[in-house]
Amino acid sequence: PQRIYYLSLEFYMGRTLQNTMVNLGLQNACDEAIYQLGLDLEELEEIEEDAGLGNGGLGRLAACFLDSMATLGLAAYGYGIRYEFGIFNQKIVDGWQVEEADDWLRYGNPWEKARPEYMLPVHFYGRVDHTPEGVKWIDTQVVLAMPYDTPVPGYKNNTVNTMRLWSAKAPNDFNLQEFNVGDYIEAVLDRNLAENISRVLYPNDNFFEGKELRLKQEYFVVAATLQDIIRRFKSSKFGCRDPVRTCFETFPDKVAIQLNDTHPALSIPELMRILVDVEKVDWDKAWEITKRTCAYTNHTVLPEALERWPVSMFEKLLPRHLEIIYALNQMHLDRVAALYPGDIDRLRRMSVIEEGDCKRINMAHLCVIGSHAVNGVARIHSDIVKNSVFKDFYELEPEKFQNKTNGITPRRWLLLCNPGLADVIAEKIGEDFITDLSQLKKLLDFINNEAFIRDVAKVKQENKLKFAAYLEEQYKVKINPSSMFDVQVKRIHEYKRQLLNCLHAITLYNRIRSDPSKSFVPRTIMIGGKAAPGYHMAKMIIKLITSIGEVINNDPYVGDRLKVIFLENYRVSLAEKVIPAADLSQQISTAGTEASGTGNMKFMVNGALTIGTMDGANVEMAEEAGEENLFIFGMRVEDVEALDRQGYNAREYYERLPELRQAIDQINSGFFSPRDPGCFRDVVNMLMYHDRFKVFADYEAYIKCQGQVDQLFMDPREWTKKVIRNIACSGKFSSDRTIMEYAREIWGVEPSATKIPPPNLPRD
Repeated sequence: PQRIYYLSLEFYMGRTLQNTMVNLGLQNACDEAIYQLGLDLEELEEIEEDAGLGNGGLGRLAACFLDSMATLGLAAYGYGIRYEFGIFNQKIVDGWQVEEADDWLRYGNPWEKARPEYMLPVHFYGRVDHTPEGVKWIDTQVVLAMPYDTPVPGYKNNTVNTMRLWSAKAPNDFNLQEFNVGDYIEAVLDRNLAENISRVLYPNDNFFEGKELRLKQEYFVVAATLQDIIRRFKSSKFGCRDPVRTCFETFPDKVAIQLNDTHPALSIPELMRILVDVEKVDWDKAWEITKRTCAYTNHTVLPEALERWPVSMFEKLLPRHLEIIYALNQMHLDRVAALYPGDIDRLRRMSVIEEGDCKRINMAHLCVIGSHAVNGVARIHSDIVKNSVFKDFYELEPEKFQNKTNGITPRRWLLLCNPGLADVIAEKIGEDFITDLSQLKKLLDFINNEAFIRDVAKVKQENKLKFAAYLEEQYKVKINPSSMFDVQVKRIHEYKRQLLNCLHAITLYNRIRSDPSKSFVPRTIMIGGKAAPGYHMAKMIIKLITSIGEVINNDPYVGDRLKVIFLENYRVSLAEKVIPAADLSQQISTAGTEASGTGNMKFMVNGALTIGTMDGANVEMAEEAGEENLFIFGMRVEDVEALDRQGYNAREYYERLPELRQAIDQINSGFFSPRDPGCFRDVVNMLMYHDRFKVFADYEAYIKCQGQVDQLFMDPREWTKKVIRNIACSGKFSSDRTIMEYAREIWGVEPSATKIPPPNLPRD
């Protein structure tokens, strides 16, 4: 069969025990067996460390995709890096984020199997020799890539795929082959230099930091993986007819490589290098094979996130790849020049090499020219990709560009994390929805069924009580379980506008203070997420949230009508607890900035209502459920563009809206930081004078929309009916649907629903 290779620098897997039991259909049996040993399975599950080998959406998407690919019976492999330290653990100290190393392998990892027999060499540095026999890359430094395999079980179909993660090992002669003066001890200690490659995950979400170690990580995973892919292609009896199997004609029919963002973009020049330099394939033929094999998924339109590597760094680290990129770029620009004679500016815009004070390689441009398919991750994002980010490329090859709206696996994000809701649903429509989420549509028949309305509300209340107990036990915070659980959990970033949420919390607080006897809908506002360690503004936002909480939560006038809680160390295993308990999901990025979002989908399928902008997949969620069943507010992409043209003036909103002015003045004057009144002046200064994400422009519409949320929450029956509608319309957002589209429209394979016979039965 055609093999699918999903290349990603991140796989945000979370815990594996419960997921394995669910997919193998063993959960009840294990539960019972453990219970009979006098143990509690849930207590046992809490001991497992998260595999936190990702930052957020991009890494978690890769994990959901692995689950769906196995469930759909695809011959798919996930390839990445076995980081010794994953995403840092977040501690909150005095209201500030403090990072500590995530030593997740300290007690070993029972799910992985080291495969030293498949260890492979990866080359760095050196120089290029052009000889009559061809090009040679020589005098390189070698690092060994040791594979570790983790099984990926499909849902009750006896399929088990593999996630192979590479770990860096120094060769035994490392730094000893140097005609060295015999400092043997120093040489052995220097092995760490090589092994640092797989030491730690870079903790940036949607931000590019051009560090040499990161480029080494990117090439390390690519070089090891491509050797593995080609070994498997050559040894496959279907690979080719000729005895030595040097024929690569059939390669794209047998191999599909999906690039998860530009991080594995070096696959393109590396495959060219192997085909041309090693396998002696003709250049043009090699280019055709490479393009037919690779496909690229774009994950962001934020310019600061795009990878642009200095040419000087490449020259040193990967000299042959630089030559290949130059040659590919020349070929590409020749074609553009022929089609648009005299359009020099177009050549500049479309080049893979950016000229300037520091020449850089634009990895996104490399991916676009080297792939047969380029996709965005939600319809609105794919449109932006075509009409702005890669506009010139779209004009050149419109057939290359596609949309593949993201999804989430219903196994982890419904069955595993919300068994109560899954049971209530299965009672009404059977269990088939677990592998065909579109069947949730059948719930529309029960929208007025009193018993069903009651059951759905009851499950939500139980989840809220359970989460409230967890919060009290872990963090000693008491919350009101009958309050609205208003949740925004995601990485902390200016574009995600946690600050808008803060302004609403302050506004609510000021309204309660000014009329304490009035009746208010009680809320518990929970905000969670990690800030990149070097992102100053994101860290200030966390400090602001904790400071607001400090004031509000200790004000006797407020009582338990309003609480602001910062959820410490938000990660996959915490998401599995908080999402089923949420009433309101906040998805409030500036329109045109959140490529898709996937948390939005998890909340929808778990019975929370969404307050959000028309951004990312929110647009399609509103389309599926009906816009009147979400709380949509604020500027659309067109409005944002119009405001950019006329110039955004934050002060205008500050002058015009008294509640906004009061909130900003309180933040600025030190009302929330009495010990350090100037604490938040950077935040206020940003909001007033250089806010790229236009928080104030959506403030009025947001506050008004939150008023509508309050109104509906006071009518529990109508609220729950809207919840049921949302759940019933969430079927599109299964990663099974997403992967079916990738398989058919990019990889050219048909998913199979057939269950293969279990290993204990003889095969036909």
